[in-house]
Amino acid sequence: MTREKAHITPRGPSLDERITGALVGAAVGDALGGPVEGYSPEQIVERHGGRVHGVVGPWNGDAWRTARPIAPYHKGDGHITDDTLMTHALIRVYATVRDHLDAYAVADHLVPDLMTNPRWIPELEAETIPLHRIFLAEKWLVARLHYGHVDPREAGTGNIVNCGAAMYMAPAGLVNAAHPAAAYAEALDVAGAHQSSYGREAAGVFAAAVAAACAPGATADSVVAACLSLAKDGTREAIERVCEEAARHTDFESALRPLREAVAPYDTVGPDYRSPSLGARRPSRLHAIEELPVALGMVVVARGDFRHAVLGAVNYGRDCDSIATMAGAVTGALGSPVPEDWSKTVADASRLDLWAPAVTLAGVTREIFARDVERRRAHERAVAELGGPGCSD
Repeated sequence: MTREKAHITPRGPSLDERITGALVGAAVGDALGGPVEGYSPEQIVERHGGRVHGVVGPWNGDAWRTARPIAPYHKGDGHITDDTLMTHALIRVYATVRDHLDAYAVADHLVPDLMTNPRWIPELEAETIPLHRIFLAEKWLVARLHYGHVDPREAGTGNIVNCGAAMYMAPAGLVNAAHPAAAYAEALDVAGAHQSSYGREAAGVFAAAVAAACAPGATADSVVAACLSLAKDGTREAIERVCEEAARHTDFESALRPLREAVAPYDTVGPDYRSPSLGARRPSRLHAIEELPVALGMVVVARGDFRHAVLGAVNYGRDCDSIATMAGAVTGALGSPVPEDWSKTVADASRLDLWAPAVTLAGVTREIFARDVERRRAHERAVAELGGPGCSD
């Protein structure tokens, strides 16, 4: 007797829609947060005459090429930053390998891509290799893996501990859609080439958050619960404290200061973002990056709504492009619509097809899932032959 494949109607957005929402949402959040990165909520209000509610221009206007501390980057006007550049680079690695990734995939594929393949870099308004745009914490990958020949699984040790690995780890969550534990494990392996300590932990937990957001019926609360079930040490405590505070708010305006106060004990950078404390970004089991807990907090405040969560992240200031990238990825994966006017503006301004990487990753994700099913069945057959658990006499 043949067994027919059951047709299941998707509950909520489909897998492809969630992948698209997460990746387009992350890019839009990144672009909205870029021009106000590094400033406080109060400075943002003073500069823009109120809260930011969409795409805005550079902080220093036409002087962006020379004005410190941003020069020479054209942040604003809908330009994506290195968060999106790195996210799309990781998707290209998945498209090459077409299977789960590990730290060796970073050395074998991601690093050469950063070094040798020129691309349009919106913030530089030029076509050049991505290596010329990425931050020092990402240049570490090239120094350690290409020039230093360090074991990829250990290459992240010694790098500053920041959100560098976490900010581009959404694809690891998407290829493990609805399986947060698998996303967490894969991202930790991949991030080992880049980060250590709570920076690496944040990469794993962010991937888990995105995977959890893809589950049918997922909510902001179920995403946070999945993160808390996996997160360790200071990262777990920071997420718990921030999200407990976030649950008391329904509007980002009232949440801006309380969320900062909730995360402050775990943040090593200190109150002045541009003048980090002596202990900033050093390994610790007691601390966490600021970006991920605040992003999840904004998702909770917004009850999963994309626009509200991303605007909350943007107006929070500090490293708000990465906070908004993460909030955008999670709410996009939940199925909250990304405003079309924002996504079109960002795509046009950045000269970037925001949707093509999602199509690519959706196809790769289906291939990986098929391989996972076959691997699992092979394992089941092997255990059955051994007379393992659940096997009849």
